[in-house]
Amino acid sequence: MAARVAQDMLSASWLAERLAVEPLRLEAMRRAGELIAYRPAGANEHYYPLWQFDESWQPLPIVPRLVQEARQLGLRENRLYEVLTARSGIAGGRRVADGLREGRFDHVLDAIRLARP
Repeated sequence: MAARVAQDMLSASWLAERLAVEPLRLEAMRRAGELIAYRPAGANEHYYPLWQFDESWQPLPIVPRLVQEARQLGLRENRLYEVLTARSGIAGGRRVADGLREGRFDHVLDAIRLARP
């Protein structure tokens, strides 16, 4: 998991600087369900997956719906991240979250709905 965190995520401090926002604003967005974050055990800050942002560094419009759906099903933040980074299909290195860039939102929502807390 640590290699994956380093590979496809940004720390809260780095992301806040990149977006030119206060870290507290980033935290508020996460709590409001506007961003998906993962917090490794023992970490001091959250990490934000790159795949939830468009090329202008704006969260994809589907992100709040994904978070809302997960919360309604009792999935915690780290579990949502695990579901979205799980393999999609039997072969290949594709992940569920790869469907976000392809506009396959129903596929991603189905994966969340089938997940267990």
